[in-house]
Amino acid sequence: MKKILLSLTALLSVALVNAQTADEIIAKHIAALGGKEKLAQVTSVYTENTMEVMGNEAASKTTLLVGKGYRNESDFNGQQIVNVITDKGGWAVNPFGGSTEPTAIPDEMYKSGKDQIFIAPLYDYAARGGKVELLGKEKVGTAEAFKIKYTNKENAETTFYIDPTSYFVTRALRKGNAMGQDITITTDFSDYKKTDAGLYYPYTTNLDMGQFALKMSTKKVEVNKAVDPSIFEMPKK
Repeated sequence: MKKILLSLTALLSVALVNAQTADEIIAKHIAALGGKEKLAQVTSVYTENTMEVMGNEAASKTTLLVGKGYRNESDFNGQQIVNVITDKGGWAVNPFGGSTEPTAIPDEMYKSGKDQIFIAPLYDYAARGGKVELLGKEKVGTAEAFKIKYTNKENAETTFYIDPTSYFVTRALRKGNAMGQDITITTDFSDYKKTDAGLYYPYTTNLDMGQFALKMSTKKVEVNKAVDPSIFEMPKK
């Protein structure tokens, strides 16, 4: 009898997942973030953060000019790390990776990271040439989440896990490269809070790259702050 009940429960779970399409789940996710109207009004997002890496703490700030550019700056013991993605390419300065001068990032890295220039990768994804596929449910920690594979216009894939209660993204998996090695980058999002602009933002982010992990705590979020587009241009040597 117990086996029969377990089988029925499993079948019901599959049926419930199949009853919802990827787009229906994404629509609820967008509504949870604040809704289409509010997201459409966002032109920029600026955050100030604290990062914890291997027992060390560092200050970090991120500037997003929606659809145009993304810039993250971190200061580790006096060494500045800069990562920039734009609608045309990307560049970085990473003294710990042997790059003390601004250097263009590899094409594959750019393709997989390009969606960082958007307020939410799944928002208006079809208009940007992306596609999605619902892969059922999977556990993230102790709770199940909808599993959606998103492929952007450049054919780079990211798997998003969306909580079926809050409809916030709790995890994202994407392929990357570190020190010449192909890796899977796992990003966990939590502590969503409502900003002054009425949008929900994850104030805690954990990034796991296998041999390297960091925790980022957001201390300040400013929406629609004026941004100078020149900050995304790679300095000339």
